[in-house]
Amino acid sequence: MHGEEFFRQALLYLAAAVIAVPIAKRLGLGSVLGYLLAGIAIGPFGFGLIGEEGQDVMHFAEFGVVMMLFIVGLELQPSLLWRMRTPILGLGGAQVSITTLAIMGIALSFGLAWQSSLAIGLTLALSSTAIVLQTLNEKGLMKSEAGQSSFAVLLFQDIAVIPMLAIFPVLAVVRPGHGTGHGDGHGSDGGHGAEAGHATPETWLESLALPGWAETLVVLGTVFAIILAGQFLLRPVLRIVASTRMRETFTAAALLIVISIALLMTKVGLSPALGTFLAGVVLANSEYRHELESDLDPFKGILLGIFFIAVGASIDFALVAGNPGMIAGIVVGLILIKLIILFILGKVFKLGLDQNLIFSFGLAQGGEFAFVLFSFANQSNVLTKDETAPLIAAVALTMALTPLLMIFNEKVLQPRFGTKRAEDREADIIDHESAVIVAGFGDFGGTVVRFLRNNGVVPVVLENDSERIELLRRMGLRSYYGDARRPELLHAAGADEAKVLLVAIANLEEAQAIIASAQKHFPHLTIYARSGSWKDAFALVKTGAKTYRHNADTALRVGQHILKGLGLRAHQLHRAANRFRVHDDEALIELAKEVTDESAYVSAARKRIESLEKVMLDEHGSVEDMDAGWDAKPLREEFADGEKPRG
Repeated sequence: MHGEEFFRQALLYLAAAVIAVPIAKRLGLGSVLGYLLAGIAIGPFGFGLIGEEGQDVMHFAEFGVVMMLFIVGLELQPSLLWRMRTPILGLGGAQVSITTLAIMGIALSFGLAWQSSLAIGLTLALSSTAIVLQTLNEKGLMKSEAGQSSFAVLLFQDIAVIPMLAIFPVLAVVRPGHGTGHGDGHGSDGGHGAEAGHATPETWLESLALPGWAETLVVLGTVFAIILAGQFLLRPVLRIVASTRMRETFTAAALLIVISIALLMTKVGLSPALGTFLAGVVLANSEYRHELESDLDPFKGILLGIFFIAVGASIDFALVAGNPGMIAGIVVGLILIKLIILFILGKVFKLGLDQNLIFSFGLAQGGEFAFVLFSFANQSNVLTKDETAPLIAAVALTMALTPLLMIFNEKVLQPRFGTKRAEDREADIIDHESAVIVAGFGDFGGTVVRFLRNNGVVPVVLENDSERIELLRRMGLRSYYGDARRPELLHAAGADEAKVLLVAIANLEEAQAIIASAQKHFPHLTIYARSGSWKDAFALVKTGAKTYRHNADTALRVGQHILKGLGLRAHQLHRAANRFRVHDDEALIELAKEVTDESAYVSAARKRIESLEKVMLDEHGSVEDMDAGWDAKPLREEFADGEKPRG
């Protein structure tokens, strides 16, 4: 029967995920919110498909958070982590400290003891590592300033859990009828949501009854042992396993590493997530980094999904319905307090407005460690069950609201406020004119600008990243700070007399806005635009700009080099590349007309592919018999064809 129940639970969780997540993604809500809604639907207060026994799943699924931290560690080389020490200690330390004091002050105003107030402040200062990192990764924001700042704060919070667990027993409150020990049994409650399954057992280290200084040495020795093992033991082991060329064996080894470290950290009373993160950082320079990441990623994904479902199922809607005003007040109050503190800290640490909004809204919820800490606070007589029950429900609700907060920021605030970063600083005075204006000095724009300068044309470069402007000026490249969407800035840049505007901005919406502004106020300009993908290219073609996919020529060069290595002649490669380029440009314009009709688009694309293959193969056969590839006249004609503007 136990086996049947296990499979029934697995069936329900997996079915809920498979149904809810695609619907949520289609509605633009993101996978995290889909998992949370699935948990609510199948939980005790939804369809009731899982009962209180289902809460034990959360403890198992939290292993997904452990795996996620290991994979995050694999992507962080120790040198990068050292460079992040300021945001980790400064930004992370300030966030936890200030938020703790603010929430503690509010709790004191409600008449709670200072010990209980401090425990509540410390616990609610934490954010959800799982939800935040998953959402940022899903939106491609992990490499942004907001993503790196969020990660720094989350890492500090995960480290801070260790001293929190250490000081909670010291904060024990003597209550009428109770001692300061564990006799009240609060931690054994199996009836409420996320609290169940999180009772903290006596660790191996505690069972030894060592003096405090010895426990500290054991803990530090464990951390040091993980570092040494990662550096000198795991690499040789992985090399031996990899030599078998059995992928399933390598996957088993990867799981063995994570599980072993997690168990070791648990035995000494430390966070398993912190231990696996440390191991990941040690292995970040390993030649097996990518293989470990790809093997563990599916396990991480499914366990995180189950964790989010368990969080949704754990929300005690009966408690919420019985105390709607109190729960709503806690939820709104917690989000507002953290939003304000995070936003102020973002300003202090010089995050741009758009990045600061992402950072603040992303971390404004409670975290999964709150379930562990509140349960431990019950056991340690720091808080009673009546005090923690509404707090746990509120934390779960804030976690469920996080994807909605991110969507609100993305859809409502960012279009109105997030793009005004350029207005935080006055636009530069432009003191020279050119026939060419370039908006954006990234990899693409920078290459074009250097090529133009080398051929006697010094364009006016507009860039809205102040740090990049300062770097360019130190390099001797004249550039000006400002938002090219503003017609007055284009006018100041000499757009009335210029002939060409190159829009080299990576962001599609921003590029479209610049093109629309230029076409309205300076219709005589010939506008060139870069795109990062076919999808962006179709959108830019429709604006009338001459559109270039920035990686197309690089791809052609690679293809030419490959064919050259296979023995084809240089003149054949030159002719083939030019012919392909011309055909590709024509296809871009033609397919842009059909992009809204998938059937017509697929049909047109297929005809284009077949047509090009036939032309190229016929031409390849014809030039095999004659070495006219470098004949002056056809070369001039084909070079002219190859230079036809795209779009």
